[in-house]
Amino acid sequence: MASVGLLVRLYARPGKEHLVARLLRDVLDQVEEEHETTAWFAVRINCTTFGVFDVFDDDDARRAHLAGRVVGALQARSDEFLSRPATIERVDVLAAKLPAGASARLPV
Repeated sequence: MASVGLLVRLYARPGKEHLVARLLRDVLDQVEEEHETTAWFAVRINCTTFGVFDVFDDDDARRAHLAGRVVGALQARSDEFLSRPATIERVDVLAAKLPAGASARLPV
């Protein structure tokens, strides 16, 4: 059961919004390889602010994700794409509904 999560906000540099959106779509393949990541969502909050919300069964899985390839890929490009450091908040999941077998791939 998803009991913990991360709420991340990414602030794109002006003119780099499309690159942040593309990077978030591109890391989905890496997220799909993380069996300990229960659910992962990349969202656009407004023109320049993006977000990631992901959930995990326990804190060990959350720590593994933070030390993994996805976070590394985002950090590697952060100076180029982001106007300020991302905010990363650790959250506790109080309730959740997750569809069984749903695809995370959405049309672009």
